[in-house]
Amino acid sequence: MATDLEKAQLMLVLARSKGNWGEKYDRVEHFKRFQNLKEIIKELSNLGWLIVHKKPNYTGISLNTQYKKEIIEFIESNMPEVRGIIS
Repeated sequence: MATDLEKAQLMLVLARSKGNWGEKYDRVEHFKRFQNLKEIIKELSNLGWLIVHKKPNYTGISLNTQYKKEIIEFIESNMPEVRGIIS
């Protein structure tokens, strides 16, 4: 089972390094370092926090702007050291 910390780390990478919110997404293969990647994606998309973009040659993921406040609070509660750096 994926931990909340792993979920927070994936969402932090999406939010911070690339600003992947809404229609701006990144390919799943760029996140291979996450051990439970499929599980994390499934759990977060079930919550509605992650949008999965299925394309003919690849799958992309982005954060749902409708849940921006909740996503940032979740990341900051699991990773207090990043408080205030996500916009």
